Amino acid sequence: MTFTGLFKRRNQDSQESVITETNMGGQSVVTATDDIMDSKEGTVATETQAIELESEQNPEIAALPIQVRQTVSLEDDPTLPTITFRYFVLSILFVAPGAFLSQMSYFRTTQAPYSVFFVQIACHYVGHFLANWLPSWNVGLPGTKWMFNLNPGPWSIKEHVLVTITAASGATYNLGYAPIVLSELWYKEPVNPAVAIFFMWAIVWIGYAFAAIARELLLPDPQYLWPQALMQTQLFETFRKTDNSSPLARRQMKVFFFALLGMTLWQFLPEYVFPFLSSLAFLCWVAPHNAVANFIGSGLGGMGFLNLSLDWSNINWNGSSILLTPFWTQVILFAAFVFNSWVLVPAAKWGNLGSFKYGLMSNDLFLANGTTYPTLDVMTPDYHLNQTAYEEYGPMYMGLQNVWGTFFAYASLPAAVTWILTFGFFQIKDNFTRAVKSRKSKSDSNRTGGIHYQYSDRLNVLQRSYKEIPFWWYGLLFLVAFVILITSIACGYLWIPIWTLFVGLASAAVFVLPFGWLYAISNYQLESGSFNELVYGYLVHTKAGSGHQHPCGPSTYGAIAGDAWYRAQYMLQDQKIGHYMHIPPRAVFFSQIWGSLIGVPINYGVIRWIMDTKGDYISGAKTDPLNQWTGQKLHNSNTLGVQYAIIGPKKLFSEPELRPLPWAFLVGAGVPPILYVIHRFFPKLRVDLWNFSIFCTGLSMFYGNVSTGLTSAIIGGYVSMYWAYRRHFEVWKRYNYLVAAAFDAGFNLNMLLIFIFFGAAKEISMPHWWGNNADSVERCFALNSS
Repeated sequence: MTFTGLFKRRNQDSQESVITETNMGGQSVVTATDDIMDSKEGTVATETQAIELESEQNPEIAALPIQVRQTVSLEDDPTLPTITFRYFVLSILFVAPGAFLSQMSYFRTTQAPYSVFFVQIACHYVGHFLANWLPSWNVGLPGTKWMFNLNPGPWSIKEHVLVTITAASGATYNLGYAPIVLSELWYKEPVNPAVAIFFMWAIVWIGYAFAAIARELLLPDPQYLWPQALMQTQLFETFRKTDNSSPLARRQMKVFFFALLGMTLWQFLPEYVFPFLSSLAFLCWVAPHNAVANFIGSGLGGMGFLNLSLDWSNINWNGSSILLTPFWTQVILFAAFVFNSWVLVPAAKWGNLGSFKYGLMSNDLFLANGTTYPTLDVMTPDYHLNQTAYEEYGPMYMGLQNVWGTFFAYASLPAAVTWILTFGFFQIKDNFTRAVKSRKSKSDSNRTGGIHYQYSDRLNVLQRSYKEIPFWWYGLLFLVAFVILITSIACGYLWIPIWTLFVGLASAAVFVLPFGWLYAISNYQLESGSFNELVYGYLVHTKAGSGHQHPCGPSTYGAIAGDAWYRAQYMLQDQKIGHYMHIPPRAVFFSQIWGSLIGVPINYGVIRWIMDTKGDYISGAKTDPLNQWTGQKLHNSNTLGVQYAIIGPKKLFSEPELRPLPWAFLVGAGVPPILYVIHRFFPKLRVDLWNFSIFCTGLSMFYGNVSTGLTSAIIGGYVSMYWAYRRHFEVWKRYNYLVAAAFDAGFNLNMLLIFIFFGAAKEISMPHWWGNNADSVERCFALNSS
């Protein structure tokens, strides 16, 4: 691992550094400048023209996609410090509040998100402050010959990147909180604090270890852009150029901060002062008291037809999606929205699609008469189904949109696997062949260069200067996490049988590559929904698992299997940032593990504080006067626990309305091969862009009576990712990703300010007025009677 700037031998001069030469294949490194003046002709060539001119002459640059070579620096200084004393100070400074705030938000009705863009921005300035004011003292470690310097020189862009990656790893919530809280608050079975903390560490580390499954196939290939990583890279590059007094970078920073300020101020309108702007229902304006027109036009409880939104949270269903996600992906998502809300919803409401008409656009569970199902009343004290009570209450019903949403959520998972086996097979096979040849030609797994010998583009050539992450690091991380999990389960702490752990890890290993592949090319992360909980329900309703039907079992299993692929994707994404920014891979790996080491204990501290002070509100024993500490996600987890562990999928799916759900897996697995055959015979139709797994996930995401924002999103996506990208690429490549980062950071800052000023100590509601109507902020006054 590279710890440049932190440790040096005590008997060495503090100014001494190790310089590693970069093999550029005989090619000189050319720095892309903002403006290149041809003094003889008196003309100015743009940065794009300069880089494209060089790419024609240099195959290393030509091998990079145009978005990458126009965004990423094509030179590197391996002597820049990485893991320093300043890094440790700032990583703790930024991870601690993020881990606290993110975990706390999952217990509240309103959330105050902690944005990695805030860290990325603030870290730049705090890092320069430390570099200017910290004394350059050499501090020795007691009892050793090692020493480090408090301030080894100017603030490094590589330190900046590593602090941000650490925050992305640690300044977040932990998926393992759900079974820990459910067990204590609902079932009076508190979990030992040490067990809880190590369980939360383990599920994170399992995911990080699973990243090794797809790393060599998805990380070094320049054709996999990882758009979120590319966006953050442009912001890093802008800060770096600003430090070097680049005129363009200064203009970019002005645009960034104006966009940040603008979004921060704007969001006060739709989020608080003027919520009318969050859903502009034109049909309701025409006929505000017509029930049918209200349902068709409303975006907050209706179909959202001809509905627009000026609320960034409604427009961005997938976080900066319209400014990052390829336009073909956005078209698929919009098509899914149209089919969902404009075809299936009216067919269910006014047609013959389904017989249960209650709670059409709700994700609650219902009795036959449409009232909420009393899930806790149908279990025995030893956590089995109370057959008498179940027969008395009758079967559980789901709202029809929830039914088909669940169907397509199930279908999306096998669709992702068969899609990569068809459309992505040859590229993955080629990458796998490269990886095998690279390993055969370089037998030392710790060699310099590592996986970057597979490719000859400039970025991979630059990364050959650094030692690769040995595979045994991932293996050791997996072993530590696995031992923690299997020990905890064997001692009876985690409610699930040991053999289900193997099933969960095996299934997660299957999904790491297809899910990561899809995320790398589309910037779209598939949701697992309740798939893992469903699998666990089937497992424990076999003879081998019949004694493990505790309602906390599904959320435990889901946390293990879900984090195994979610954390793998996030680890690969952050390692791609390290790839773009020429960070030593071992330093990136260390920063990700370090972030989890800091964040998880803070996550548990938040859980402990909330259970001790707000537990009665969360469990429903008392009513929160502010209606904030509701724990809605926990209630949903508990419902799934009863639904799958107590009642069981077989009994659930025996009901007529739910009987089609298991067929989703066959549909998801079968459609991509059919589309592939069509693509082979009719390639001009570009069926390879009709990604069925994304379409299915789009059909499963419109819960909670919200159907606004998607029309605005496709308009914005067309302007940004189609029109501007094709017609004004020079402007697009300089400002698109910066504006995306600014909008996200501004939105998160606004939410934090609203939380602090209007909801933290005392809830302060906005007075009702024309733009904040008490009956309907959209002014769809007849909606509830439709």
